[in-house]
Amino acid sequence: MLDNPEPQQPWWTRRSAWVVAAAGAVVAGTATVALVAQASGAACAAPAASSGQATFYAADGGGNCSFDQVPNPLVVALGNAEYAAGAACGGYLDVKGPKGTVRVKVTDRCPECAAGHLDLSRQAFAKIGDPVAGVIKVTYSRVTSPPVPGPMTVRVKEGSSRYWLALRLDNTGNPLSAVELQSGGGWKALSHTDYNYWIAQNGAGNGPFTVRVTDTAGRRTTLSGVTLTVGTVQRPGATAAAPAPSKTPPVSRSAAPVSPEAVAASAPQESAGVPATPEATEATAAQPPARCG
Repeated sequence: MLDNPEPQQPWWTRRSAWVVAAAGAVVAGTATVALVAQASGAACAAPAASSGQATFYAADGGGNCSFDQVPNPLVVALGNAEYAAGAACGGYLDVKGPKGTVRVKVTDRCPECAAGHLDLSRQAFAKIGDPVAGVIKVTYSRVTSPPVPGPMTVRVKEGSSRYWLALRLDNTGNPLSAVELQSGGGWKALSHTDYNYWIAQNGAGNGPFTVRVTDTAGRRTTLSGVTLTVGTVQRPGATAAAPAPSKTPPVSRSAAPVSPEAVAASAPQESAGVPATPEATEATAAQPPARCG
């Protein structure tokens, strides 16, 4: 059985500490995770849910992922295994507790938390459980491509120059799998740190830069006009997110030719007797398919 925290001790104002009376052990949590601003639109949620427990602490939206502080943060910190050296930064979880469900953004790690232990902001915890309880059982699942509070942003880290460059991306919706800089006629891959900056170790010149971002759902976005301005959140021009090219094997030359009937069957279909116009066909082709998972 878990003891309730003493009323006179505002334990949520410091790093979390929970006492398990039966075992006589203390589990400490340090973490932060960023506010999940609810925007209009639907998101794809992973079907599988994990079970675990949740605690809370005085999170402010900042933390090991290097995101900015936010008012009323709905955030979570993950243990080392799920934080994955920063690979989880910027992702979202739907967390269900006794009182309901809350969506939170990963912005920090909790070194003392085992897998399945979520350290929520006090605001997020209060939406799904009674803060007096201190610890509650939860289920949680990863959310794919959720709505975000604004356009994708870039921040150039202090200390950056033409000889060393560090970029932090935010409002990506999903965690990122790759960040690249346009260099000559190609793209130069940046390395990811556990504090969620992407590094060009030898720099990339004076800029402005064109940055290509790929997330874990395979969506690719290109940001243009990123300047070498340190410590400032930039909202550069961005192309619409599109799926990254799939690595499918080429079709064998010996494959059977496609019949005219098959080509006709795959053409845009008319609806309610109205022929599909070239403009409508082009607009449909321009929309990337929804990807969940």
